[in-house]
Amino acid sequence: MKKLILSAVFVAFVGLTASKANDVKIPVIAAVQDSTTKTPVEIKDLPEAVKTTLKADPYKEWTPTAAWLVTNADKTQYFQVDVKKDEQIASLKIGADGKVIE
Repeated sequence: MKKLILSAVFVAFVGLTASKANDVKIPVIAAVQDSTTKTPVEIKDLPEAVKTTLKADPYKEWTPTAAWLVTNADKTQYFQVDVKKDEQIASLKIGADGKVIE
């Protein structure tokens, strides 16, 4: 009799636990992909205005290491130029007109 009662309690507990597990709601996460594209550009192929900015103060002490043409979803463009000075690394946003974008 004892085994029968324990078995009934066990089955009731497992059934209750199983039904509670099905009640769990899993949140849906929607990922939004931005449509910004980065196209690699050789340092030597940067527009003259961008090269002039890199040679002027306060950037002339920094060495360009890599560059990309970044096109945003709204079709605006700028050049992202990674620069290095000693152990410091930075990234500049420069418009095709040579103006640094903050």
